[in-house]
Amino acid sequence: MIAFCGVHFMAETAKILNPKARVVVPDLAAGCSLADGCPAGEFAAFIARHRVQHPDLVVVSYVNTSAAVKALSDVICTSSNAVEIVAHFADRPVLFAPDRYLGAWVAKEAKRPDLILWPGSCIVHEQFNAKALAQLRVRHPDAEVLSHPECPAAVLEQSDFVGSTKKIIDRAIASPAHTLIIGTEDGVFHQIRKVVPGKELIQIPGMDESCACNRCPYMRLNTPEKLYLCLRDLAPEVTVPEAVRVRALVPLARMLELSS
Repeated sequence: MIAFCGVHFMAETAKILNPKARVVVPDLAAGCSLADGCPAGEFAAFIARHRVQHPDLVVVSYVNTSAAVKALSDVICTSSNAVEIVAHFADRPVLFAPDRYLGAWVAKEAKRPDLILWPGSCIVHEQFNAKALAQLRVRHPDAEVLSHPECPAAVLEQSDFVGSTKKIIDRAIASPAHTLIIGTEDGVFHQIRKVVPGKELIQIPGMDESCACNRCPYMRLNTPEKLYLCLRDLAPEVTVPEAVRVRALVPLARMLELSS
């Protein structure tokens, strides 16, 4: 069996779930700022410090993390099920990593203001400009604002709909609004444009309006040429040490169990 993935953390996850599969990516450097910003060693120390005060601490990690960080976690979540996962542990302290903005949104939605948050962020979503969004809303009063929960609170507070990539796309289709203001990665914006060609789509500007701040530099490492070579040569291959894979499989299986 051969599995192809676009970014490194997804490739590791595929390997964790399918150890016999050969997992390849176009570029090993195509990672994620969230995963890179949460080194396993530092995360282990962070957990240990908080477990001194909270021995029954539950560690909930977003899927955008390395295999080593997953192996340190009690349960994994996605942006679609993060609130549901945290709600399962209403009677226990919860540490959420690595995205502090997603974590703050989950804390609000799950009514868990006590969530302990690792101070990470997505370099794309944290760039969306709340002031520029407010100006857009004035110019387009009938528009609906759709944002990913990795955006800062000042952006989410002005949004009419907050959800995962799939939920944003589904809402774009279902929304009665003719104009949609979108706060998420440029690749998702492109997908929305394809499914609602008759609607006007506006991207929330970044802090620096002269740059393409909503384009993930990691994803842009995957070029057509690299994709061709990857599929031709079945390389580069992503591997996960077996001891790490076995530990990381537990919180992934726990997520599937709690989300079923």
